[in-house]
Amino acid sequence: MEITGKIIAVLPAQGGVSKTGNEWKKQEYVLETHDQYPKKVCFQLFGNDKIEQAAILAGENLTVHFDIDSREYNGRWFTNINAWKVERANTGVPPAVTPDNFAPVGLSSAPDFPLPSPTDDLPF
Repeated sequence: MEITGKIIAVLPAQGGVSKTGNEWKKQEYVLETHDQYPKKVCFQLFGNDKIEQAAILAGENLTVHFDIDSREYNGRWFTNINAWKVERANTGVPPAVTPDNFAPVGLSSAPDFPLPSPTDDLPF
């Protein structure tokens, strides 16, 4: 299955150690669809490598491919939406300028002055 929408929340990562002694990590995200009546869907990525590879940020438009799994515990049922593939939606917006892709017209090499950090959101 798949769903497309905007990430409206990135929840804190959770982790621990399994009964067999293996470390695990998961992170949950909330996606809001672009439908006439938007729906919110909380999905999770399991595994530190998948979390880092996806690098999901709030405000991004994504298509998420997922599986749904339900399980019973003490007479109650719980459902997980487990993402297995995340694709950036083509928004038509050009990519952000970073030091890696910055090439001013007429210059054959990178400028001699430092460029602002892409994560620096200060207005001054």
